Amino acid sequence: MAHGFGVFHLLVVLAAAFVIAVPVLAIESSDADAWIKAVESKPQGGVTTQSTGTSRTIVVAQSGKANFRNVQSAINAVPNGNKQRVIIVIGPGVYRQKLLVPKQKPYITFQCSGRKTVLVWADTGGSAGGTSKSASTAIESDHFIAIDCTFANSAPAPPGGAVGKQAVALRINGDFGAFYGCSFYGAQDTLYDQAGRHYFKDCFIQGSIDYIFGDGQSIYQSCHLNSIAQGTSGSVTAQKRGPGELTGFSFVGCTLTGSGTIYLGRAWGTYSRVVFIRCNITDKIIPAGWFNWDDATRQKTVFYGEYECTGIGANRAGRVKWSRVLTPSQAAAFSSLNFIDGQSWL
Repeated sequence: MAHGFGVFHLLVVLAAAFVIAVPVLAIESSDADAWIKAVESKPQGGVTTQSTGTSRTIVVAQSGKANFRNVQSAINAVPNGNKQRVIIVIGPGVYRQKLLVPKQKPYITFQCSGRKTVLVWADTGGSAGGTSKSASTAIESDHFIAIDCTFANSAPAPPGGAVGKQAVALRINGDFGAFYGCSFYGAQDTLYDQAGRHYFKDCFIQGSIDYIFGDGQSIYQSCHLNSIAQGTSGSVTAQKRGPGELTGFSFVGCTLTGSGTIYLGRAWGTYSRVVFIRCNITDKIIPAGWFNWDDATRQKTVFYGEYECTGIGANRAGRVKWSRVLTPSQAAAFSSLNFIDGQSWL
C-alpha cells in the first residue's frame, strides 16, 4: 500500500485483511467526544500529563481534545530513565504511524479502546531493510503493558516463498512485557516475540506464515490464533531458541482457527521450544504437526509438546515422532507463571 493513502483507503485495506471477528469501523467525531468525556470522568483526574503519585496519565486523541494527536508524540514526552508507570490512553481512531518505544523509556502502558483503536503501518522486510525494521510498532523498553489495543501491518499477504514480504505488526524485545485483550493483524511474521519474558492474555493473533515468531520466553493464555494461510505454506510459530537458553512459547487454553494447511511450528532455532496445553486445535493443522526447517539434526534438539488438546487438529496419529506428549508435571511447569518468572513482575 502506498504511503500516500488516506484513512478511507486504509480502512478498506484493513477490512479486507481482517477476515474474522469484528471489522475495523470508521470513527465518528461523536465517538471521540464521548470517549474524551469518559476519560475525564475517571478518578485519574482527567486529561493531565502531571505526575499523580505513582503514575502519570497522557491522553492521545485525533480530535485534538487531549495532550497529543498522535501516539509517538506521547511516547516522546516520557522522560528517558522513567521510573514511574506512565499510562498513555489512546482514543478511538486509525493511527497510521510507525511507533517506537525505546529502551530508555520503561514502565509505559498503552490503554486503548479495543478494535476502535488501530495502530498500523505497512512496511515489509523489503521496503524497510529487514524483518525487524518492518514492525509497525516496536517495543524495546522493559515493563511495557498494552490493554485493548489493535496492532496491525496492512501490507498485502504474500504467497508462500515470497522474498522480502515479512510484515511485522508488533515487535517486542523488552523484558517483562504484558498484553491484555489486544489484537495483532498481519500475514507473514505478524508478531515478532523477539526476546524477553512476556505474557499475552485474551489476545487475538492473525497471520499466515510463522505469524508468532522469535526467541521470546512467553506464555499465551486463552488467546485466539487465526490463520489466513493459503495452500500449504502456513505455520503458527517459528521459535528460535538456541543452546543453553530458557526461552520458548507456551500456549495455554488457546483456540486455533482459520484457513490453509499449516504447521503448529517450524524449527527456526536449533533448540526451538513450543508447547500447546489444553488448546482447541483446528482441522487445518497438517497431521505431522511440526517441521524441522529442512534440517534433520534439529529433530534431536527441538522440544515440541502437546497436552490434553482437543479438536480435529489435536489428533496425534500422524504427528512426527520427534514431538512429544507432555507429562502432567511438564504441563504444569509450562502453564505456571514461573516459566516467565511472572511472580516477580506481573
